[in-house]
Amino acid sequence: MDSGSSRNLETTVNRVCPDQLVPKINTSKKMSTLANQPSILEMSQEVKKSCGDKQVEITVERIKMVKSIKEKQSNGLEKVAFKRKAENEEKPAGKKEAKITELDSTLITMPLPHIPLKNIMDVEVKLVYIDEEDVSYEFVESIMSTGIRPTRRAAEIVDPLHVPNFSFLPQIDKWLQVALKDASSCYRQKKYAVAAGQFRTALELCSKGAALGKPFEASAEDIASVASFIETKLVTCYLRMRKPDLALNHAHRSIVLNPAYFRNHLRQATVFRCLERYSEAARSAMIADYTFWLCGGSEQYISKLIKLYWQAMIEEAITRAESFSVMYTPFATKIRGDKIEKVREVFTKTHPAYVEYIYTDLQGLHILPQTVDWSSFPPQQYLLTLGFKNKEDGKFLEKLSSRKLPTFTEHKTPFGLLTKEDTVRHMETMGKRILPILDFIRSTQLNGSFHGCSGVMEKLQYASLLSRLQRVKEQSQVINQAMAELATIPYLQDISQQEAELLQSLMADAMDTLEGRRNDKERVWNTIQKVGRIEDFLYQLEDSFLKTKKLRTARRQKTKLKRLQTVQQS
Repeated sequence: MDSGSSRNLETTVNRVCPDQLVPKINTSKKMSTLANQPSILEMSQEVKKSCGDKQVEITVERIKMVKSIKEKQSNGLEKVAFKRKAENEEKPAGKKEAKITELDSTLITMPLPHIPLKNIMDVEVKLVYIDEEDVSYEFVESIMSTGIRPTRRAAEIVDPLHVPNFSFLPQIDKWLQVALKDASSCYRQKKYAVAAGQFRTALELCSKGAALGKPFEASAEDIASVASFIETKLVTCYLRMRKPDLALNHAHRSIVLNPAYFRNHLRQATVFRCLERYSEAARSAMIADYTFWLCGGSEQYISKLIKLYWQAMIEEAITRAESFSVMYTPFATKIRGDKIEKVREVFTKTHPAYVEYIYTDLQGLHILPQTVDWSSFPPQQYLLTLGFKNKEDGKFLEKLSSRKLPTFTEHKTPFGLLTKEDTVRHMETMGKRILPILDFIRSTQLNGSFHGCSGVMEKLQYASLLSRLQRVKEQSQVINQAMAELATIPYLQDISQQEAELLQSLMADAMDTLEGRRNDKERVWNTIQKVGRIEDFLYQLEDSFLKTKKLRTARRQKTKLKRLQTVQQS
């Protein structure tokens, strides 16, 4: 049944909202400085890419909608920055410098106090397991918190503190509404298995076009919102049934359909927690908190609950990690080489059992839930230092940080095919050594590098290895997760035109893979990996040539010296 609903959703996405195959490629708020405001990604009326026989489109209305959100947030931040600047000008300069110096000189591990399980469960009850009385409850709440009306003719920004005009809400198809009400009634009666079955039926109705009362006039955004709503209900049902493995793909798909809604990310975090994937749960919670703020959420108690959840997941991830240890160092000025060496010295003294390989992450600055304030530009930032018991476990990180194209295979011949034994070995390396560390790094890093340390490309390459070994179920889960992350990227960082095109290609190929479509062209992530292998091969040839040249030169000099000595002796 679950796989059937998956196919139905994919049909829905292809038939009625093809532009949902691609995330909201527009702009996003980048945590930089106020002097360097986010630039709006200029796009044509329709940006299309072939996706099998379908066309992938991005609507101009959607781009304008998020552009309006960003402009509104930027205006508010400019006012705050101006106020802070005025306050700072009134204060003596010495105090400000002392504060910066104090931050820079505090080279310590940030303590993570233990958070009881009861507190975590309380957060889930308040924010995840919502028992709504009306099937449109979450849509209404989303409008009130984001200030966005979901219909095409009313896609404009309104004051989130004012109650919106509910006549603008999309009218759900009457048969679908009946199915949703019946399912919600069963959910409230704690008949979770029955409710899940009815929500799957509702998803089938949605896949047949019965989403809104006027399907031909409905926008893709509205249809995606309905489908995302049903997916989230399936997530909560399976979580209540203590079957997080069944909830996982539904959580991913709800984000693909509606990446701007913070509860979708928080539900995904809950699923990851139940599966004991704490680093991924921490990242999902971090994104939930950021999107809540980005879309205008003003309820401080909600943000505090999300941050508490995020902090608990980081703590659990660190506690469970056996192969590495971690240290976060606060700083406020530019990172210098001598400062990095000092950080490593402190780490060595603090974590003597994890000094076989020490890695300091300079690819992206890190944030912690205890001190982050999204409205402060920039928020308090930290330098992440990782230490490993085994040198090989962390050695790949240096290679990763020094290149654009991610590839981790130890394939010596870039044009040769992997044997089954090599595939198994590479899959285990990716799944047990590389991805868990990348997931942990990203649990406190909002944007990072799209090409390298994003972790998305690596997951897609990992999915290809699973496909070679015919592990279809695991492959599907990994691709769904990667699609959810791709859909969220434009909200977390500014992307260039080239990155936008790459994002479209990745989403289109990922959807084709899920639907079992095959074409003559290789998947984008495999092509990138192949280019990386060729690059590695060329570097190896260059290194080999330089070493040989150095040895040859040394031998010639040695021979010349011997001849000279022989002549002198004679």
